[in-house]
Amino acid sequence: MYTILIVEDDPKIAELLRGDIEKYGYEARVVQDFDRIAEQFRESGAHLVLLDVNLPKYDGFYWCRQIRAESVCPILFISARDGQMDQVRALESGADDYITKPFHYEIVLAKIRSHLRRAYGEYAAGPDEKKVEAGGLTLYPERFLLSCGERSAELSRKESLLIEALMLREGRVVSRDRLLGLMWEDHHFIDDNTLNVYITRMRKKLKELGAEAGIEVVRGAGYLLSLPEGDEEAGGAGGVPQRSLNDRTAGGRP
Repeated sequence: MYTILIVEDDPKIAELLRGDIEKYGYEARVVQDFDRIAEQFRESGAHLVLLDVNLPKYDGFYWCRQIRAESVCPILFISARDGQMDQVRALESGADDYITKPFHYEIVLAKIRSHLRRAYGEYAAGPDEKKVEAGGLTLYPERFLLSCGERSAELSRKESLLIEALMLREGRVVSRDRLLGLMWEDHHFIDDNTLNVYITRMRKKLKELGAEAGIEVVRGAGYLLSLPEGDEEAGGAGGVPQRSLNDRTAGGRP
């Protein structure tokens, strides 16, 4: 499991970051003593650092140089200071990226995943990492990575939840309500077209990956991951043969 060290003096932002990072399967540690940042970095064994610029006593640029002097781990600045010179100073101090506040949490997580892969290997999976395989696809839910053959694609958290649900029931229908419930805690307030948007995005990514499997709509029932040719009957009990797709999807929602 990767460890992320959060160096942020706003307790609210630090806790929000910690909560989201841990939801994505990483370990998150928040610096409490801003006079001992370098020591806490060493103690944490952090694989990546999220670092604010405005900190008590010494600024983030100083601490970035201290960490970089002893580690090559990715350092990502998160700051309300959006001037070009601030970003230049961050990069010259050894930072790998610079994110300005206010920020979208999914963008922060996407950057974290990207820098971890770059630093530790795209397919550097631990022995206990979860992996889902179906229809020629391999999903790494903890890293939101979907691969097909030699190609891979980054997913958002909701895209990962969507394709995982379909892959776990390959060739069988997953209801719209089931998908909505998995992707949103209170899906009763989600616009009906929102799921369609995510289905469209996933179809596009599957096409870009060159996947033979596809997402098909079953009118009045939900969606299924259609199987590559030769695996039509693999759905087992409750499965629906691939040959009937045209009949099932006629007039259905996308």
